[in-house]
Amino acid sequence: MKRHALWRRSGACVLLLLLLGSGLARAEKLVIAGDLWCPINCAADAEQSGIFVELAEQIFAESGIEVEYRVINWARAVHDTRRGKLGALIGAGVQDAPDFIFTPTAPGVSRMCFYALRGGTWRYQGLKSLQAVRLGAINGYSYGAELDLYLREHHDLARVQLMTGDRALQSNLRKLRHDRIDVLVENAWVMQALLGEHYLHGDVVEVGCRQPDIPIYLAFAPGLADSARYARLFEQGLLRFREDGRMDELLRRYGLR
Repeated sequence: MKRHALWRRSGACVLLLLLLGSGLARAEKLVIAGDLWCPINCAADAEQSGIFVELAEQIFAESGIEVEYRVINWARAVHDTRRGKLGALIGAGVQDAPDFIFTPTAPGVSRMCFYALRGGTWRYQGLKSLQAVRLGAINGYSYGAELDLYLREHHDLARVQLMTGDRALQSNLRKLRHDRIDVLVENAWVMQALLGEHYLHGDVVEVGCRQPDIPIYLAFAPGLADSARYARLFEQGLLRFREDGRMDELLRRYGLR
């Protein structure tokens, strides 16, 4: 009887260890973060969490990796990803964080456009034209090498005002509507989504775009041992999604096809 009891206890222990081991295997988690930049990444509790968030969740789920999505301000997201507190930064251009790990394929592109109140006569016609307006942008964002240089050289209330915080774009839009800036620069997808959300398509209009478009990525933390593997898995997933039509289907759900 003792031998049978011992066997049962030993068997139960082995089963428990197997269950715990499988639980640990399933518990691998990748934490990704960025500030609100819908439809790239939207509110964490939104019905649609964003194109890049859904891509990451679906691609990594195929490898048994859970994705945790957090919304935090951009400067902190860059800092925490660089330090390894976060696994990946959402919607980064190479110039945002050149030391991060990027996939060969970009999940999307950022077309940066300028927006002003309807009725004005100013139009974007290159960097020199910006000297006639007060421009609103977001601290820590990259808008392309030439525009980034302009922002650095003219960072003062008369020419360039840089906004920070979790809702920096909304703050810039509010400043535009209250005549504290004349123009703001933003990703065209993101701005159209925000204007639609606030029913402002008739009040705020596009007044030109910078060229060329900037590739944007899910950029992985440079100091984490798993980052290269995550980047490889994400690249493979992106190629599958493009080949089998799931990428087009995802973009259609966000009104981008």
